[in-house]
Amino acid sequence: MPRGPEPAGSASAGSASAGSRSAGAVPPLLIACALGIEQLALRSGGLGGAAGPVNVLRTGMGPAHARRAVARQLGREPWRDAAVLASGFCAGLAPGMHPGDLVVAEGTRDPDGDTPCTGTELLVKALVRALPGRTVHTGPLTGSDHVVRGHERAELLAGGAIAVDMESAATLRTALAAGPRPVAAVRVVVDAPEHELVRIGTVRGGISAFRVLRAVLPAFFEWHRSLLLPRR
Repeated sequence: MPRGPEPAGSASAGSASAGSRSAGAVPPLLIACALGIEQLALRSGGLGGAAGPVNVLRTGMGPAHARRAVARQLGREPWRDAAVLASGFCAGLAPGMHPGDLVVAEGTRDPDGDTPCTGTELLVKALVRALPGRTVHTGPLTGSDHVVRGHERAELLAGGAIAVDMESAATLRTALAAGPRPVAAVRVVVDAPEHELVRIGTVRGGISAFRVLRAVLPAFFEWHRSLLLPRR
């Protein structure tokens, strides 16, 4: 995975000014990613078709950056009650994973605890429709404060995780600490046990992951809209 922290930044569409949303307005959707290239991929998919305000927030790399950026954004209007979705690239842990595979977290975990995700099945179905032919994996997504390799990956897999990244767990936990809301995490595998970044084929794998990430937004918007439907 790319190394080095990135400065935080954001790009939004349909943003409302503080206090301008009516009582029945659609809650916003905050999509948090770590790196500029992830933000570029997500934004290049187009922000049209969303049910309400959308912000693609670049937090910077690592859990500390994610915590600060997400807490700051959720402290502002109109994002205080936003649904939060962590996205970007990840390292696959399970044998048979390939660059460009999708990971939909059933929950995230790190040393600070576990966070269950909202609407995992809805996201899987939406992603299958948006990206036919792509493999979608579901299971626990674990967090780390550093890039993991070799035996560390094997240990995380033995503990039940199917993928690892540095920001999702911190993003979702911070979001829920700011108030109850739907949270989810969707990652695209950029390297895997048989396709680690240090090996030949890395560039091709990275391009594949980028192309997949730029195509996920319709599924994210479908998930967001589904959360707004009346529950029976």
